[in-house]
Amino acid sequence: MARGELMKRLLASYGRDDEFRSVAEQIIQEEEKKNNRVLARSLRRTLENAQSVNPAARSLAPLLPFPDGASEFVERKEPTRSLRDMALTADNQRVIHSLVREYRKADDIRSYGLPIRTKLLFCGPPGCGKTLCAEVFSGEVGLPLLLVKLDRLMSSYLGETASNIRKLFELGRKQPCVLFLDEFDAIARSREDTAEHSELRRVVNSLLLFIDRIELRGFLIAATNLDGSLDTAIKRRFDEVLWFNKPDRAMIADFVAMKFKNIRTDFELQPHLDAFLDRSYADIERVCVQAMRSAIVDRRAHVTVSDLLSAIQDDRRRGGGGKQG
Repeated sequence: MARGELMKRLLASYGRDDEFRSVAEQIIQEEEKKNNRVLARSLRRTLENAQSVNPAARSLAPLLPFPDGASEFVERKEPTRSLRDMALTADNQRVIHSLVREYRKADDIRSYGLPIRTKLLFCGPPGCGKTLCAEVFSGEVGLPLLLVKLDRLMSSYLGETASNIRKLFELGRKQPCVLFLDEFDAIARSREDTAEHSELRRVVNSLLLFIDRIELRGFLIAATNLDGSLDTAIKRRFDEVLWFNKPDRAMIADFVAMKFKNIRTDFELQPHLDAFLDRSYADIERVCVQAMRSAIVDRRAHVTVSDLLSAIQDDRRRGGGGKQG
């Protein structure tokens, strides 16, 4: 679509949040297609920072009583962070925005006999934003985030794990919520793995059956660091699979700038970005927090390059990079 036409649609949609965001996303995607990536990232950050908060979406749905026994392995977490607190790839941003808009128009979609996407699988290495994204997503759709404690869900007693899974999905059927299962591979391992016993294979069969049949009032989000260990039939049961990988140079720069947004720095970041390559967001955040702590301890109102370099060195030592022979 011509740029001028998009700009007219953008202005015409002002005040209608979903439509405004949709047109803005189209403009950003046009800039990405033209390879204007710096401008596209800047526009996307501006859109996130200026987003209007939908009171209906931000008011969390009330929490119903848990089914018998479910409270033993489910814990509620109040969402405290928003999209502006995390860095997502363009693809993941697009999917998340699409899911939120779809959920808000769920009745319209269902009126045409179409299902909405409610089952999401997050894959990627540790510390790359899977849990944070589940928290942010629950806040965006205005649903309670219920963390499933797999160590308590799984039982050594024959048949009890499958019973607990049934209770979990019964909760998801009755309670509008975001059910979050971290380390999902612990209960969804491949049935072809000869090392796994028959009981766990029966658990996977039960899991597949429940995922197939459940009609959720909210969302199921499963996260894994070991997607290669999942049963091959599992991924097909999910409506969307999102990949969370270690950030590239541009995403590192955006993330570090976000972490230092409330404190002054006296250095240029670009010369130090290589130190963060191949690190997770959790690693990078730890370095930034340590650098800020150093400034606060020294009663300075700004972070120095020495603070940053010392924090980077500490992180290398923590990971074994500072071992002496």
